[in-house]
Amino acid sequence: MKSKCQKEFPPNLDSSLCTPGTIRSNGYAKRIAIFGLLLAISCFIYISNVAAHNLHRIEMYAKKPHPDYEYLAYGMIRHEITDKNGLTTDITSRYSTAPIIPGPTIIMDEGDVAEITLYSEVPIPENADHVDLHENVSLHVHGVHYDIVSDGTLKYINLFKDEGATLVQSYTYRWDAAFGTAGTWAYHDHNMHTHNGAEDKGLYGALIVNPASRTVSIGQDGGITSVPLSSIAKDYILYVIDDAFVGTEIDNRTGQQTPIWVNPALSAQAGTNIRFHLIAMGTNFHQFKLPGYSWPDPATRTIIEEKAIGPLEKHVFAIKAGASSSYMDASFAGKAQNMTGSFTVNP
Repeated sequence: MKSKCQKEFPPNLDSSLCTPGTIRSNGYAKRIAIFGLLLAISCFIYISNVAAHNLHRIEMYAKKPHPDYEYLAYGMIRHEITDKNGLTTDITSRYSTAPIIPGPTIIMDEGDVAEITLYSEVPIPENADHVDLHENVSLHVHGVHYDIVSDGTLKYINLFKDEGATLVQSYTYRWDAAFGTAGTWAYHDHNMHTHNGAEDKGLYGALIVNPASRTVSIGQDGGITSVPLSSIAKDYILYVIDDAFVGTEIDNRTGQQTPIWVNPALSAQAGTNIRFHLIAMGTNFHQFKLPGYSWPDPATRTIIEEKAIGPLEKHVFAIKAGASSSYMDASFAGKAQNMTGSFTVNP
């Protein structure tokens, strides 16, 4: 009859090793080996994920769109994406070549990193006592990760260093769209020298971080359906300011971005999936409605037909285009200022 020790060890193992101490020692070694294997697998997965990230190299500028305007605007100079294989794609042609309000919409995937160099072409006022006091512009982004030197609020807030671009000096920011940051986020000037601000001076735009799952929930037939991100025909970014909607249209077949200005007329082909990105940039509260449509509320997964949205809040939802409608701010202030636009669905 085999001893307990002989039963525990495989037949080809030297039975002379069968002592209580050896049993414990080998069991410990096995646990260490398993732990090491799991750690190696985890490291491999982590490294693979890191290697899979895209690197966005972006150059932007800020200037007055017209010498007589008091507003400032961001413009795109260059946007290149380098993938995990080292292949670089230039997508600069998707953007307007002019400085625009709202600014360019930057699109990243969850896990991507962006290095954004900002240049200033803002003229120095003739009565400026200090050059550096009047020409600073910056980039401050919501939602994604960055360290203190990429905060965009200059030394008056973070007490670290100036983070602004001037006529004689550019500045580079690094944004990390880490896993868990999927969503639509505002970026804007936030320097504390000239207080160029956001919607009140024109220096603002949007960052879209698409989910790693590459899927989107849409409202359809009163329920929630998950569809591939690639099925979204158009993205409409609507900035809700105090007295109007202003926006950008993105045609996802080509990636082309088109400014669509104030209370724009929106359109879609019947049966296509459309995604709306609402970003409240003013100081008022709004009640967004798109009569005839309902969609999943990302915060609750419930189906809603309207959404309250306040300062610096955002709301993203997708629908399947059916009947024509009109989008609107149904709040008292929104109605008083006729904050509404058409949504035409073509057969």
